[in-house]
Amino acid sequence: MDAHSHPTTSLEVLAACVGGEIRGNASLLCDSAATLETAGPQSITLVDTAERMHLLAKSRAAAAVVPRGTGELDRTTIEVDDVHAAFATIVRHFRPQRMATPVGISPQAAVDPSAQLGAGCEIHPFATIGADVVLGENVTVHSGCHVSAGCRIGRNTVLHAGASLYEDTIVGERVIVHANAVLGANGFGYKVVDGRYELSAQLGWVELGDDVEVGAGTTIDRGTYGPTTIGEGTKIDNMVMIAHNCRIGRHNMICSQVGVAGSTSTGDWVVMAGQVGVRDHVHIGDGAILGARSGVSNDIPAKTTVLGEPAIELRERKLQLATMTKLPQMRKQLKGLLERIAALEAGEPCDRQEAA
Repeated sequence: MDAHSHPTTSLEVLAACVGGEIRGNASLLCDSAATLETAGPQSITLVDTAERMHLLAKSRAAAAVVPRGTGELDRTTIEVDDVHAAFATIVRHFRPQRMATPVGISPQAAVDPSAQLGAGCEIHPFATIGADVVLGENVTVHSGCHVSAGCRIGRNTVLHAGASLYEDTIVGERVIVHANAVLGANGFGYKVVDGRYELSAQLGWVELGDDVEVGAGTTIDRGTYGPTTIGEGTKIDNMVMIAHNCRIGRHNMICSQVGVAGSTSTGDWVVMAGQVGVRDHVHIGDGAILGARSGVSNDIPAKTTVLGEPAIELRERKLQLATMTKLPQMRKQLKGLLERIAALEAGEPCDRQEAA
């Protein structure tokens, strides 16, 4: 058994942990929690919807967490109100989260004497804290992070290994910045002077609201004269690029490999699926959904779902896609019609089907 694993546990104990109701053998023992596909004969798994219940028959799991009211199945179950919350509790039971050992301010970290560090801050080895930086209470800065001069970071924020914050970046409370993210690099703005590209003004900064999460390898560029802003509660996936002067609203969900060009703005609760590309100076309205790989070149109204390149309203795109699948058949029909028209023009007799 893995040193981090929990001993075998009866379903009776697990059900008590999650406030669930057992249907079947309450004394059944499990030694792990796993997905339907990876569960072993002593694992407990989960099925979160009735539509997925048929998949349980193919799983080797000994038991399953299911929605309350599911009824008797082919194996023992624990019925609960919230399947995912209950299963998360069970996962933590078998694999408790590792507790980090407090390091305080590591002597191997470089902290400028002018920096202000709130109570409970954790600065790990080889992190760099620049001049006039202000860290709120309980901020954690992991190894290899570089927090440049003038940055302000709110309490309970975590900067993971290798994150880099350029000068004057502002980060709210309870923010998570994952490994190797870069906040505040120069925007990609140039003008031609004397036959050469010359970098335009880069006098702004980046500002993140409370409860924002920034994925690994993501980059958010500083504004030209003012801030590039990310609204409260917005979640940004790995490998996303947000350009200078953008104003991202609250509670947006921005998935992997999205690219947002400069001076674009979004409303609240916008969703951008994987590999979406948004041109500069457009606005995405509240609650809009941009489907995967959409290419957005115009403003998107609120509560509109778009798809494709160029991105258009979802219903219209589906009609286009449905029509495209019929193109080979339509091509064959058109060829036949053209042949018949040619025959008629030449005065030749029509075939039997046409005559009928």
